[in-house]
Amino acid sequence: MIDWAAFFVVAFASLVSSAVVVSLYSLGLRLLTTAGRVPVVEPAEFTGAITVLTPKRAAKEAKRARKAAATPLTRGQKKAAVLGAYACFVLCAGAVIFGVYLIVPALHG
Repeated sequence: MIDWAAFFVVAFASLVSSAVVVSLYSLGLRLLTTAGRVPVVEPAEFTGAITVLTPKRAAKEAKRARKAAATPLTRGQKKAAVLGAYACFVLCAGAVIFGVYLIVPALHG
């Protein structure tokens, strides 16, 4: 027989925890962008294959990165935003590690 109450507790906990992890990661990226450190990935080119990012799109992303780097924030505000971003990433990694700890019985029993 299925214990529906336990099933719904697990479903709710997994929904909330996934929302927390995604929110922390996106907040960390937002804080990095606010601080002027835009995570731009260079286009990957494969010989004889495809170009993942067109030169036009790469120029557009570079322009956006320059615009984001010219924020009106003071140096201290930028430093606080970067530290906040790193804190979000650490909390996100901690939540993922704690979830793995809960799932793998060999780690806690």
